[in-house]
Parts: sequence; C-alpha cells; structure tokens
Amino acid sequence: MLTIPSALLGELIAGAVYHDGVGEVTALRRHLAWYPDDVWRYLLAASWRRIGQEEHLMPRAGEAGDELGASIIGARLVREVMRLCFLLERRYAPYPKWFGTAFARLQGARELAPLLWQAQRAATWQERENALVPAYEALARMHNRLGMTRKMSAIASSFYDRPFLVIHGDQFAQALVEQIQDLVVRHLAENRLIGNIDQWSDNTDLCHLKRSMVRHVYSE
Repeated sequence: MLTIPSALLGELIAGAVYHDGVGEVTALRRHLAWYPDDVWRYLLAASWRRIGQEEHLMPRAGEAGDELGASIIGARLVREVMRLCFLLERRYAPYPKWFGTAFARLQGARELAPLLWQAQRAATWQERENALVPAYEALARMHNRLGMTRKMSAIASSFYDRPFLVIHGDQFAQALVEQIQDLVVRHLAENRLIGNIDQWSDNTDLCHLKRSMVRHVYSE
C-alpha cells in the first residue's frame, strides 16, 4: 500500500460500484479501507518527521532576511499539517485539485483551516510562526486523543537556544516508531522514515504511472 497514491486508494474504496457479482470488489474495498495499524503508525511517524525537519527552518530563513525562502518553507509546512490531519482522521487524501476541498470536510479543519490560511497569507516569518505554532499544537492534541503513544507535550517550546517555537515533530515520530510491532514495518521505520509515495514524491508523472500499474493489476 505504500507505493499506491492515497488518492487512488480513496477512489478504490469510495468510488461507485455498478456490478459486483461475486463480491470481489466488496472484499477488496474492505481490505483497503485503511492502512494496517503498524503501517498507519509508520506513515504518521513519517509525517511528523517531515514537520520536525522543517518547522525550525521557516523562522531561521526569515531571521536571515530571506522572507521569500521562509514563505516557501511555510507553504510546505502548511501542506504537511494538512496531510497529517488526513492521516490522524483516517482519511485518504485526494489529488491536488480536491485536496483543499476534502481537507475542509475533516473535523480538524474547523480549527486548523483559519490558522493555515493565515500562515499562507503572512507577509513576515513572525506572522507565519504565530499561525503555524497553534496549528502544530492542535495536531499534537489530536495525536494524544488517538492514544497511540505515550502522552506527548502539546505545547510548543523553543528550538534549543534559538528564539523559535516548535512542536518537536521528531519526538512524535520516535514515539510512534517505538510502538511498531510488525518486524517488516519496524525495519523500514528504523532505517529511514520516507513514508509512502505521497510523502517522498509529488511528481505527477510518477503518480500517474503508479495509478496505471495498480489499475492494470486489479483489472486482471
């Protein structure tokens, strides 16, 4: 499932079925309804890791006088927050055209959407940080409600001795990895948290190729 775009998985389980004489489609949709628990933990960990890798870079770029660079990193973080929200709510994220529309239907969007829109429109890194930090904290609370790890701090704190507030996404990632029991998934997690195809590539042609391959396999 890691090599199948989430948009295609969403189509497979939610698209209209006009004929299923022997129940194969129903069985397939039941099987693909959501990721196995340890795969889910792995993907959540990969998503938190992506936030942890860049949450401190946005203010650092801004402090260095690179507001354009800070804005680009901020936009990437907005997308990662949205992707993580889909995972936390056990929903497959659609392809870009419907990404924002589907996000607006998530329970977490009521709190997150205004903050993320504020971060997108911010003219300075300080304004952007003021929007992203409460968004991170909201995700942390959502994470704790799932009870998949020990309770994590849902209050942002300084990035070491720097005057930047972060949620320390790497700590959430590590806590999730510690709960993975499946040996194959654990091996993947202990090497590199690259996640699934949506997390390590947004190349449209590659995603279309994978969609074509999957459709060919299931049409056989």
